[in-house]
Amino acid sequence: MVLTPLPLADATLAFDPHWLDTDEADALHHALLAQIEWEVHRIRLFGREVDSPRLSCWIGDPDAVYRYSGALFEPRPWPEALRPVRDRLARELGGAFNSVLANRYRDGRDAMGWHSDAEPELGPEPVIASLSLGATRRFALKHRQRPEQRLALDLPAGSLLVMAGTTQRFYRHALPRT
Repeated sequence: MVLTPLPLADATLAFDPHWLDTDEADALHHALLAQIEWEVHRIRLFGREVDSPRLSCWIGDPDAVYRYSGALFEPRPWPEALRPVRDRLARELGGAFNSVLANRYRDGRDAMGWHSDAEPELGPEPVIASLSLGATRRFALKHRQRPEQRLALDLPAGSLLVMAGTTQRFYRHALPRT
């Protein structure tokens, strides 16, 4: 693994554009499309409930219950295809992962607006390992107090972006429509 630190004040970010090679990324992508029970989650936006603009599935250990946008998510069991990924991440990043929010962006209209992964269940300085599969998508970060401090990054298939430390406290991120 060649995780390259990304320079951004108040953030701990690292990126490997080739964490999985092309064949591994394609095989995992096709396996997860078949093995995951994709859902449209309801989220609260500006005081009303709407469909999330992507498909998702909360996956994890039985006790990895998660509250997001007013909804409680009970985890689905780990699909067989994700177990080796989970084990490799734990070895290479030096920590256990008990859950994953799998997100499926069906096309360029699916997106996720500005947010932080700062739910209490994740702890004060969560480690978020984001593995991208399928088409390349744009990922954007901006500082909460200093919006001129920002970063945009293309995430190709097989790439791994790790956000840790105070990143979620000081930054919001988005996957804009493309």
